[in-house]
Amino acid sequence: MKRYRNGEVWDFENQMPVAAGAGDVILGLDGGTTSTVCICMPILPFSDPLPDPVPVLARAVAGCTNHNSVGEAAARDTLEQVMAEALAKSGSNRSAVRAVCLAVSGVNHPTDQQRILDWLRDVFPSNARLYVQNDAVAALACGTLGKLHGCVLIAGTGTIAYGFTEDGREARAAGAGPTLGDWGSGYGIAAQALTAVIRAHDGRGPHTMLMSSILGKLGLSSPDELIGWTYADPSWARIAALVPVVVCCAIAGDEVANKILFDSVEELRLSVKAVVQRLGLCGPEGKDSFPLVMVGGVLDENKRWDIGEEVIKCISKDYPGAVPIRPKVEPAVGAALVAWNFCMKESLENAFKS
Repeated sequence: MKRYRNGEVWDFENQMPVAAGAGDVILGLDGGTTSTVCICMPILPFSDPLPDPVPVLARAVAGCTNHNSVGEAAARDTLEQVMAEALAKSGSNRSAVRAVCLAVSGVNHPTDQQRILDWLRDVFPSNARLYVQNDAVAALACGTLGKLHGCVLIAGTGTIAYGFTEDGREARAAGAGPTLGDWGSGYGIAAQALTAVIRAHDGRGPHTMLMSSILGKLGLSSPDELIGWTYADPSWARIAALVPVVVCCAIAGDEVANKILFDSVEELRLSVKAVVQRLGLCGPEGKDSFPLVMVGGVLDENKRWDIGEEVIKCISKDYPGAVPIRPKVEPAVGAALVAWNFCMKESLENAFKS
């Protein structure tokens, strides 16, 4: 192990002995555009069923770790800090780490995975198993308890649909970021609302209560001030935070807000449909059962305008076998369970060879 860029974050290992009786652990990390969560989980016996709830020794939270948003150096700093914090809180250290699974948004290509893996090898002991995935993998796994089969739809600040078959094939749709059109995401919904306000102010679009509601939320007096507000800090999460305003306007009957939300539902449906079709998750007749995991603030339940429920209704018409799942554990636990499953598979394969 090397003391990497943030070497000082590991100083606790010299100051705090590992707790008596502490065993090997797994780190699971869910890194998004808005926040990052790392949990430390004990190694569970491979021969026993997973306990309910899954035990978590410690949890740490940090900011954005999407390298496309904050840059690679800042993303690595945050990743290292949050992993060190989780281990310190658990009374453990890197020598006890059996496996690490980083599921991070912005990991879109094997070269992204390899860069992070190369860095992780300098951070953790050589015997630790290291896995790097897109954050959608953790989101799927938190609904399937680590089993990589089915489709996950994430709609938070950004959006992506990701799927796996039982034989290991995978496919994705969307997730290319706001510049390339993450429509259906929190950013996409809010950006369309801001655009609608400017269009209405110019006379290029219909009147909408989004204008007064968004200006009131932001403490602005004129739509002209939206331009300065937007470009002063055009971060994805800052824009996406306006989604509740759009939902409130839609509930109040605003046609423009309702159209934005219905258009977003359709975009999310199309993302899921693209993944399901490419992988054949629905079977040759389109009726086979498969898990559909729903994750992200945009999809959270709302009794009066439930975007997630509208998406489920649309997808169920296309694929009657889709089984919607709203996870009971967070994606960071899903990432840890992915690592646990990989370790279990390796253990079984080694036992079979011997």
